[in-house]
Order: sequence, then structure tokens, then C-alpha cells
Amino acid sequence: MNHSAPAPSAAEAEYLLHLYITGATPNSMRAVRNIKEICEAHLAGRYELLIIDIYQQPDLAQQEQIIAAPTLIRVRPLPRRQLVGDLSNRAAVLISLGVPQSGAAN
Repeated sequence: MNHSAPAPSAAEAEYLLHLYITGATPNSMRAVRNIKEICEAHLAGRYELLIIDIYQQPDLAQQEQIIAAPTLIRVRPLPRRQLVGDLSNRAAVLISLGVPQSGAAN
């Protein structure tokens, strides 16, 4: 039985994140895994994560002016922030997301 709370809708989520990836490349898969782990550990129940494959939706990547992937965009809360890479540096990701860090939470 699944005990996890339902994800908030985009209108309710405190954090709205868009992760632009390039298919199932190792770097993209690492970024997906890392951001999911970070969000569950630090933003559980308060975020919505959209994963956008720029090969399947090139128009969205063009709208956002994505020039490298993986790219994470924090749409909400403002100000909007962008981070490029596989998101393996958790401290940098948390800073970019504006999530307060506790000492050994990395």
C-alpha cells in the first residue's frame, strides 16, 4: 500500500521545478535521480517537478532558451533560478533552490 501523500498541484506547490534533459543519457538520468532524492529529502509535499526531454519537446527548450542540459529551473518561488549539470553537488542545488540547509543534511 502506498502511504505517500499525493503531490500538490502546480497551483498549490510551493516549489515548481522544471528539469530539462536530453533523453536517457547517463548525465540526464543522474540529474533526474539526484533532483528527486533532493526534493524528497528537503521539499517533500511542497514541490512539483516537471521533467522535460528537449528532444521530445524542443519548442519548450527554445522558449526557455536552454543551451545546455541537464538544466534545472526553479520557476517558483521567485526569483527564478537556473542550474546546469547533473545536480550531484547537493549543497549547490540546495543553495540554488533557496532551501535552508541543516548541518549534515547533504
